[in-house]
Order: sequence, then C-alpha cells, then structure tokens
Amino acid sequence: MTRGQWGCVAAPVGGLATGVIGSVLLSAAWRACDVGVNGAANGLALIFYGALLTIISAVWWGALVGYVGRWNLAVALLGGMAGAAVMVWIFVALLHVPNGYRC
Repeated sequence: MTRGQWGCVAAPVGGLATGVIGSVLLSAAWRACDVGVNGAANGLALIFYGALLTIISAVWWGALVGYVGRWNLAVALLGGMAGAAVMVWIFVALLHVPNGYRC
C-alpha cells in the first residue's frame, strides 16, 4: 500500500469515529438539558445528524490523509484529528439546545 492510499483506510475509520463521538456527546447534552419529545425521537434525530457528521468528516479524513499523507503521515493524522475535533465542537455547539439555552 502506498502512502497516498492511506486515505482510503483513514476515511471510513476516522469518519465513523468522529460521527459516533459527536452523536454520543450530543446525546449526553440533550439528556442533561431534557431536550426533545422522547428517547425515540431523539434517537432518530441523532442517527441522521450522526450520519451527516460521519459523511462530512470522512471526506475530510480521506482528503487530508490521502493528500498530505503522501509526504508526512503523522502530520496528516494530527490534522485529521484536529479537524475532527473542530467538527464535533461545531456540531455540538450548533445542535446543543435547538430552542435556545435553557439549562
């Protein structure tokens, strides 16, 4: 496997990990603030939001590791993790409480 092909490995793994972490953090925030109608409605929303975050972060991971990983794999992985952390932070900050901050 060449160094440029590591993006094909990192994209699904990094994207899925980012989506799961974002969904777990958002679920914990919603549970703490008692957001939503019931657990089933929140779960369905989390599936859709988590899938969207997974797709966006998989593109980020694949492009970064596939391109930058040709020259320096460690820098590409650190950049991927930094970008994923920013994506999760924005994801949770935007969707923390849909109707405003009550808690």
